Amino acid sequence: MSDDEKGISAGTVMVSFLAGAALGAGLALLYAPKSGKEMRETIADLTEDAVDKIKEYAKDAQDKIKTAIEDGKETLVEKKSILASAIEAGREAMHKEKERTTAS
Repeated sequence: MSDDEKGISAGTVMVSFLAGAALGAGLALLYAPKSGKEMRETIADLTEDAVDKIKEYAKDAQDKIKTAIEDGKETLVEKKSILASAIEAGREAMHKEKERTTAS
C-alpha cells in the first residue's frame, strides 16, 4: 500500500515534518543555555539575594536572642527577689521559734 492509499499524501508528511522541525527549533532557542556572561550575572544576582536573606535571618535571630536574654535577666531578678524574701521570712521564723523555745 502506498501513502496515497492510506489517505496521507507526501505533501502532508513534508509539511508536518517542517512544522515539527520549526517548533523544535523554536523550543531549542527558548531553552538554550545562557551565555557565560549572562550565567555569571544570574549567579551573582542569586548569590546577592541569598546573602541578603542570610543577613536578614541572622539579624532576626540576633534580635530574638537579645530579647530572650533580657527576658531571662528580668525573670532572674524577679526570682532572686522572691528567693531573698523567702530566705528572710525563713530567718525571721527561725529567730522567732528560737526565742519562743528559749523563753519557755
